[in-house]
Amino acid sequence: MCRGALARAKHASKCRSGRTRCGSGRRHVGLQSDRRSPVIFSLLADAVLVAHGTFVLFVVLGGLLVLRWPRAAWVHVPCALWGAWVEFAGWICPLTPLEVDLRMRAGEVGYAGGFIERYVTSALYPQGLTREIQVALGVAVITVNVAVYMVAIRRAKSAAHRY
Repeated sequence: MCRGALARAKHASKCRSGRTRCGSGRRHVGLQSDRRSPVIFSLLADAVLVAHGTFVLFVVLGGLLVLRWPRAAWVHVPCALWGAWVEFAGWICPLTPLEVDLRMRAGEVGYAGGFIERYVTSALYPQGLTREIQVALGVAVITVNVAVYMVAIRRAKSAAHRY
């Protein structure tokens, strides 16, 4: 779902007409709930939410796993780089539109913006996610992980010297 689709989703969530077309002339294609299985879509949206939250935690704190299991770096480094890049570039993670779409198909209200803005930043910063906060989050991801990887590298070097 692209930014245009998010705008349509936002409009459809505000529109009270319940039809595929309303007074604005906009067509709400693919945004109505599927009457046959709204619970399934709701559960899928919740699963995406949990996966997304887990991924964000892994991006920020996954370096700690590397201290115990060094091979975890092969998975963590690309994830951390992706997470930092999404913040630096000001993008919305692809999981966010997926969750919004599933919620709307379940007949729930979707939301505009990104996962971090909706669930993390709104709890920490009531005024919402700004570009400066987004860059600061990207810097924090890099800083925390560089520090952890420096410890992991020192440990590996000291273990190599022992043998």
